[in-house]
Amino acid sequence: MEQVISIGDVDVLRALFGPGDRHARRIRRRFGIDLVARDGGVKLVGEEEAVGEAAQALQQAIYVCRRDRHLSEEALRKILDASGEDGPPSRGQSSWRGIAGRSKGQEDYLKALHRQTITVAIGPAGTGKTYLAAATAVSMLRQGDVRKIVLCRPAVEADEHLGFLPGDFQQKVNPYLRPLYDALFSLLDVNQVRRYIDSDIIEIAPLAYMRGRTLERAYIILDEAQNTTPRQMKMFLTRMGRQSRIVVTGDVTQIDLPSGQASGLIEAAGILQGVEGISIIQLTRADIVRHPLVQRIVDAYERNDATDSRTEDSRPPGG
Repeated sequence: MEQVISIGDVDVLRALFGPGDRHARRIRRRFGIDLVARDGGVKLVGEEEAVGEAAQALQQAIYVCRRDRHLSEEALRKILDASGEDGPPSRGQSSWRGIAGRSKGQEDYLKALHRQTITVAIGPAGTGKTYLAAATAVSMLRQGDVRKIVLCRPAVEADEHLGFLPGDFQQKVNPYLRPLYDALFSLLDVNQVRRYIDSDIIEIAPLAYMRGRTLERAYIILDEAQNTTPRQMKMFLTRMGRQSRIVVTGDVTQIDLPSGQASGLIEAAGILQGVEGISIIQLTRADIVRHPLVQRIVDAYERNDATDSRTEDSRPPGG
């Protein structure tokens, strides 16, 4: 859908777009639309609902520009925060787009995601580790707190020998990155996700491709971190540049590393405990929010592991 809003005042148009088009970039990210100057006004291109919401916000912004001959960052933030139910939360809130913690552990996790620079979340399947991190990332992107989202995870367990897999690069990594796509598709329109990916606002890549980079004003999520080695984990954590956030998620009961290989997630949780600016969140089976059967499956495996451990301990030496 396309919509044109006439302005007819070059000074208002300049104020609306902001210094170096900063305001325009923020509006594009917030609504997932294309926004360009056209014939003394602005043209909006995107999904019908997104264009409609953006148009309402722009009308308010244009009013402020005409009144004040200026549009401050704070004024734009208030307009975007008030634009529809899909707007991101103010700082400190633990919900966005109807997303809120459904257990005490999830509430603590969401608070950490909004307040801390680095959050490490460890817990079993179904506790919302990846989903809540992705929701917070989208919220911060739309609010203009970050300019891109980077999602990564180890590919081919810990070794990441992608060259041995058939197909081109995208075909090699897609099976390992699919859960990250699924999280995004549950939060955003499919076409919106594609536009973000095409414009490099959202980047999804295997962990190995983070080496040597510095990411500034980015929200960086490492999923399935239990399958990183200590060296890979250190490499990942040191990719963070200015005004960036990092979230590390993993399930230490599902480690696929070779026998005897230490998990970078377990090591990091111990090393980083108590470091200012970092939260270590431990989610449990009480925080599982998938199908109720998932919690019963986790319980059954834990009972089995406990039984196996007692059996091992009861065996006589050399038996």
